Amino acid sequence: MDKKVITYTTQGCPHCIGLKEFLTEKGISFESIDVSSDPAKADEMVKKSGQMGVPVVDIDGEIIVGFDKDIISQRLGI
Repeated sequence: MDKKVITYTTQGCPHCIGLKEFLTEKGISFESIDVSSDPAKADEMVKKSGQMGVPVVDIDGEIIVGFDKDIISQRLGI
């Protein structure tokens, strides 16, 4: 079963770009939210993660702060 993946990112963030490239390479579909252009989504990210930094990944409600390939791969089972 596919997991719901949401990324909270900004356009100029190199870790955010790497995260999205990684997920795409692995064939993982995800919703990408640019928090720099959507204040409501930025607030949502902070409420979920307790962090203002990006990237933040939401995998079926489990929050991962930062681009940690090992943890993300483990949570996605890839």
